[in-house]
Amino acid sequence: MSNVPDNLRYRDSHEWIDPMQNPSPVGITDHAQAELTDVVFVDPPKIGTQVSAGQQVCVIESVKAASDIYAPVSGEIVEVNEALSSDPGLLNRDPYLGGWIFKIKSSNPAETEALMNAEAYRKHIG
Repeated sequence: MSNVPDNLRYRDSHEWIDPMQNPSPVGITDHAQAELTDVVFVDPPKIGTQVSAGQQVCVIESVKAASDIYAPVSGEIVEVNEALSSDPGLLNRDPYLGGWIFKIKSSNPAETEALMNAEAYRKHIG
């Protein structure tokens, strides 16, 4: 069974967001990284980009496939994880702490409530 931290919120496309931090880090779930296998490249979004919830914001590539990453909430990209440019495998080794992809300053905090909690995400990945 995949690691699904209780304090995060989840999209059905396997992104997570930490709603307790502002700006909020966003990444892919343990389930997603296991499905992708070895991540070899991360094309991060540009700082300052305004995004809408559900909008494709960046791409990660693994030895198996490329995967679009979607914004869990609307807002502004305010930081990217520079460590991923030299060590994209960090997404596989530490998807919830060191492997966050970008931070977003939410323009509509209510959107976070519409995301899945950990229990719902666990059911989703079954």
